Amino acid sequence: MSFKKYDIIGDIHGHADELIKLLEHLGYQVSDTGYRHESRKVIFLGDFIDRGEHLRQHKKLLDIVMPMVSNGHALAVMGNHEFNALAFHTHHDGEYLRPRTDKNIHQHQAFLNEYESDLKLKQEVLDFFYTLPLWLELDGLRVIHACWDDKHVEHIKTVAPNKLLTEELLVEASTKGTNTYSAIEVLLKGVEIELPDGVSFKDKGGHKRTAVRVQWWKGDASTLGEVTFGIDIGDAAHCAIPETIPTYAEDQQPCFIGHYWLTGEPAPLTNNIACLDYSVANGGKLVAYRWDGEAVLSKEKFMYP
Repeated sequence: MSFKKYDIIGDIHGHADELIKLLEHLGYQVSDTGYRHESRKVIFLGDFIDRGEHLRQHKKLLDIVMPMVSNGHALAVMGNHEFNALAFHTHHDGEYLRPRTDKNIHQHQAFLNEYESDLKLKQEVLDFFYTLPLWLELDGLRVIHACWDDKHVEHIKTVAPNKLLTEELLVEASTKGTNTYSAIEVLLKGVEIELPDGVSFKDKGGHKRTAVRVQWWKGDASTLGEVTFGIDIGDAAHCAIPETIPTYAEDQQPCFIGHYWLTGEPAPLTNNIACLDYSVANGGKLVAYRWDGEAVLSKEKFMYP
């Protein structure tokens, strides 16, 4: 009999206390093998780390998450921050796969605060990140950190049939120009569209961007302005949506994503797509969806304390 009751939890970014509140709200209890529920299982959407530099809760958080996963009380997929961490700490050809620029160090600082001086513990966490699949396809649902794109999913299946990264694949996925790099960029970071020459904007970190992340799930949109996240891109807003943006049909099984720093009242994005990242690292909510096998997602199934 397949397991049909999952509580899918969005990006946590080091906020252990918020996770404890949510798990207890959902009826999970502490046991010798970690937080567990008699009849349900958690699915984590990745991005356990980084952000919240003022907090020191990464160890506390991973001390909750890792036993839950290893003891079968939870499943989890890789987020872009776990991928970035593996690249940040991996040497290849005399340099780190993720360059140690001021920007990248700052983004990873909350993790470094707690783990950089404990090499053994840091390695245990990085080893755990390697066990996180890039997506899950279960009986009746899909779970992926940022974007379901059939083309890129099929490529990863050819190089990683078990959906797990190896150090060799990490190198390939960190090398611009490879198919694996392109796939990881979309699956873990979302779809970005290059803006016309001369058009740029600053992201929430103050960094200049010449490509814009889009809401790939808006299948009925026709212009670029309709799928951006409220960013002023000037006349480029009237440009047609490129054909490279993936589509997700209404008859496909429900797909759960994180990654997008949503705000407001949680609700499905479409009848079969839901984002569970509601910006806990920026004063928002840590949100779960209580899935019981339904094909049509419901606002009433979003849960938070």
